[in-house]
Amino acid sequence: MTRICFELHVKPDKLNEYVERHAAVWPEMRDALREAGWNNYSLFVKDDGTLIGYLETEDFAAAQAAMALTEVNSRWQAEMADFFVALDGAPDENIVPLREIFHLD
Repeated sequence: MTRICFELHVKPDKLNEYVERHAAVWPEMRDALREAGWNNYSLFVKDDGTLIGYLETEDFAAAQAAMALTEVNSRWQAEMADFFVALDGAPDENIVPLREIFHLD
Protein backbone atom coordinates (compact mmCIF):
# COMPACT_ATOMS: atom_id res chain seq x y z
CA MET A 1 0.00 0.00 0.00
CA THR A 2 1.31 3.43 -0.93
CA ARG A 3 0.67 6.41 1.35
CA ILE A 4 -0.26 9.62 -0.48
CA CYS A 5 -0.30 13.06 1.12
CA PHE A 6 -1.16 16.27 -0.71
CA GLU A 7 -1.81 19.96 -0.06
CA LEU A 8 -4.39 22.28 -1.60
CA HIS A 9 -5.68 25.68 -0.50
CA VAL A 10 -9.31 26.48 0.23
CA LYS A 11 -10.40 30.11 -0.10
CA PRO A 12 -10.61 31.36 3.51
CA ASP A 13 -13.99 33.02 2.91
CA LYS A 14 -15.40 29.67 1.72
CA LEU A 15 -13.81 27.49 4.39
CA ASN A 16 -16.91 27.09 6.60
CA GLU A 17 -19.05 25.99 3.66
CA TYR A 18 -16.31 23.62 2.48
CA VAL A 19 -16.21 22.00 5.91
CA GLU A 20 -20.02 21.74 5.96
CA ARG A 21 -20.05 20.07 2.55
CA HIS A 22 -17.60 17.45 3.79
CA ALA A 23 -19.77 16.70 6.81
CA ALA A 24 -22.28 15.33 4.29
CA VAL A 25 -20.30 13.82 1.41
CA TRP A 26 -22.72 12.09 -0.94
CA PRO A 27 -22.97 8.33 -0.28
CA GLU A 28 -22.37 7.59 -3.98
CA MET A 29 -19.14 9.66 -3.83
CA ARG A 30 -17.97 7.70 -0.78
CA ASP A 31 -18.75 4.44 -2.59
CA ALA A 32 -16.93 5.55 -5.74
CA LEU A 33 -13.81 6.48 -3.76
CA ARG A 34 -13.76 3.10 -2.02
CA GLU A 35 -14.34 1.21 -5.28
CA ALA A 36 -11.55 3.19 -6.99
CA GLY A 37 -9.06 2.22 -4.28
CA TRP A 38 -8.95 5.38 -2.14
CA ASN A 39 -8.40 3.74 1.26
CA ASN A 40 -8.06 5.37 4.66
CA TYR A 41 -8.77 8.76 3.01
CA SER A 42 -8.76 11.82 5.28
CA LEU A 43 -8.79 15.58 4.83
CA PHE A 44 -7.38 18.02 7.39
CA VAL A 45 -7.69 21.80 7.25
CA LYS A 46 -6.15 24.80 9.00
CA ASP A 47 -8.06 28.00 9.69
CA ASP A 48 -6.11 29.74 6.90
CA GLY A 49 -7.52 27.27 4.33
CA THR A 50 -4.48 25.01 4.02
CA LEU A 51 -5.91 21.59 3.23
CA ILE A 52 -3.93 18.39 3.72
CA GLY A 53 -5.22 15.16 2.24
CA TYR A 54 -4.04 11.66 3.05
CA LEU A 55 -4.93 8.31 1.52
CA GLU A 56 -3.55 4.85 1.03
CA THR A 57 -3.81 3.03 -2.29
CA GLU A 58 -2.19 0.27 -4.29
CA ASP A 59 -1.71 2.50 -7.35
CA PHE A 60 -2.45 6.23 -7.09
CA ALA A 61 -2.51 6.84 -10.85
CA ALA A 62 -5.00 3.98 -11.29
CA ALA A 63 -7.11 5.25 -8.36
CA GLN A 64 -7.24 8.73 -9.88
CA ALA A 65 -8.07 7.33 -13.32
CA ALA A 66 -10.87 5.19 -11.90
CA MET A 67 -12.42 8.22 -10.22
CA ALA A 68 -12.11 10.28 -13.40
CA LEU A 69 -14.39 7.76 -15.13
CA THR A 70 -17.24 8.18 -12.65
CA GLU A 71 -20.13 10.56 -13.19
CA VAL A 72 -20.39 11.30 -9.47
CA ASN A 73 -16.80 12.50 -9.36
CA SER A 74 -17.40 14.87 -12.27
CA ARG A 75 -20.35 16.38 -10.41
CA TRP A 76 -18.45 16.59 -7.10
CA GLN A 77 -15.37 18.19 -8.64
CA ALA A 78 -17.52 20.76 -10.46
CA GLU A 79 -19.22 21.69 -7.18
CA MET A 80 -15.92 21.89 -5.27
CA ALA A 81 -13.87 23.84 -7.85
CA ASP A 82 -14.91 27.29 -6.65
CA PHE A 83 -13.74 26.55 -3.10
CA PHE A 84 -10.07 26.44 -4.03
CA VAL A 85 -7.37 29.03 -4.63
CA ALA A 86 -5.62 29.09 -8.02
CA LEU A 87 -6.46 25.71 -9.54
CA ASP A 88 -5.60 24.67 -13.05
CA GLY A 89 -8.49 22.28 -13.75
CA ALA A 90 -10.59 20.25 -11.33
CA PRO A 91 -9.48 19.97 -7.69
CA ASP A 92 -8.61 16.28 -7.99
CA GLU A 93 -6.46 17.03 -11.06
CA ASN A 94 -4.33 19.34 -8.89
CA ILE A 95 -3.28 16.69 -6.40
CA VAL A 96 0.50 16.47 -6.36
CA PRO A 97 1.72 13.90 -3.84
CA LEU A 98 4.18 15.19 -1.29
CA ARG A 99 7.44 13.29 -0.94
CA GLU A 100 7.44 11.08 2.15
CA ILE A 101 10.67 11.48 4.07
CA PHE A 102 9.87 9.56 7.27
CA HIS A 103 7.42 6.91 8.42
CA LEU A 104 7.30 5.28 11.84
CA ASP A 105 6.00 1.78 11.26
